[in-house]
Amino acid sequence: MSTLRVGIASYEQMKKRTLAIARGQLKPGPQEPKVWFTSTESMARVLSAKNRDLLETIRRNAPQSLAELAEQTGRKAPNLSRTLKTMQRYGLVKVRRKGRGRIVPKVPYKRVAVVLELGA
Repeated sequence: MSTLRVGIASYEQMKKRTLAIARGQLKPGPQEPKVWFTSTESMARVLSAKNRDLLETIRRNAPQSLAELAEQTGRKAPNLSRTLKTMQRYGLVKVRRKGRGRIVPKVPYKRVAVVLELGA
């Protein structure tokens, strides 16, 4: 398992970076973040202690359905579904659909490393 690098930058900074990449002016290196948050607060919400516990449960137990994950965590399935969608959007979780709409989450990373510019 590898490390997911996340960055924190304002919307304007991310837009400027994306345009520079599209123009060929910037080539992201292998150690640069793959996922970006617009603030430390938004990152803290997604990577709260409760959500980190959820990621570890998924990684350790490899649940084969949302119902199984709900049982393992004591969380309600609708809440888990919303949380998993958010985490999937940030690349923290991969979700596969198996027969009859069954959702199987997987955590492809063991660590998250944060890259944060100290200057505005």
